[in-house]
Amino acid sequence: MSFKSTFDTYDWDTVEKEIYSYTAQDVRHALDKEKIDLEDFKALISPAGKGFLEEMAQRSHALTKKRFGNTIQMYIPMYLSNECQNICTYCGFSMTNKIPRRTLNDEEILKEVAFLKSKGYDHILLVTGEANKTVGVSYLKHAIELIREHFSNISIEVQPLDQEEYEQLVSAGLYAVLVYQETYHEATYKTHHPKGRKSNFDYRLDTPDRLGKAGIHKIGIGALFGLEDWRVDSFYTALHLKYLQKTYWQTKYSISFPRLRPHQGEVQPKVEMTDADLVQLICAYRLLDEDVELSMSTRESECFRNNIISLGITSISAQSKTNPGGYVVDPQSLEQFEISDERDTDEIKQMIESKGYQAVWKDWDKSYFKTV
Repeated sequence: MSFKSTFDTYDWDTVEKEIYSYTAQDVRHALDKEKIDLEDFKALISPAGKGFLEEMAQRSHALTKKRFGNTIQMYIPMYLSNECQNICTYCGFSMTNKIPRRTLNDEEILKEVAFLKSKGYDHILLVTGEANKTVGVSYLKHAIELIREHFSNISIEVQPLDQEEYEQLVSAGLYAVLVYQETYHEATYKTHHPKGRKSNFDYRLDTPDRLGKAGIHKIGIGALFGLEDWRVDSFYTALHLKYLQKTYWQTKYSISFPRLRPHQGEVQPKVEMTDADLVQLICAYRLLDEDVELSMSTRESECFRNNIISLGITSISAQSKTNPGGYVVDPQSLEQFEISDERDTDEIKQMIESKGYQAVWKDWDKSYFKTV
């Protein structure tokens, strides 16, 4: 059994019609309930939900403050490699892009780490392209072991792996894995991933199941907004979340909200997601689940990130570089995509504090985590 069994009981077109058929009365009914379910979530993310944005925002703020207090967790990505064996129409690292490829060695990794530690970071996200031979399990395991003494929290965003491979990385000190389905629309997924291991829709869909069975501490999921209708993709993400929480109840979960950004090799968004749409979605997720962590990257603008702090977001990145060695080793190497908010870490910290929040640099202590 896996999420695929649940996924197959739903039809994309039917879900889309349902979402767009909700009325203001349906949204009001959902908001009047003490506990919101997946059907209510459809109403909250529907076009009719836009008329209730202020109320949703106030409730999202209250729920987030009750569960997480006045804290925002800080994290930063560190790109280890831009080598990739996949063709992805929206990604600068796609195999079809003729760019210089680079994978950091030990010395280069530690130089990047030293810079990030000087900025105060204790939560790091390791990112690579999907190149099984170059940056496979052995490379990732070694990288985690190399840096784990420097960080309380190590996460990865890399190619999907088998359960036994995840178990190796958990034993090495891995805390969390982010794996985005990109889109839950299978035909559209195939269009944007025509070649490489990533073209296997079902294998990627079942990755969080393998993570749960491997005993990972936290799983991050989400969709890339712009490939398909964001409302339908968001419902499927919520469906996936609820399945995972029920099946792997000891694991923590997070959701991210990436929108398409400029990159080497252009693809235009199929459906535009406005800032107001994204606020509506963030609030809807918080009303659906007050425990899920909601993360916001530097893809978004300064203005948007400043204002979303109090509306449900619990973790945020700063000063991000999306190229291998981008902080110190090779700042000019090609980015995976362009970031929007280019403020440095101190500026983001000051912004967070100006909103009445505290920047937190880790969310657990090493003493609670065993490594082999």
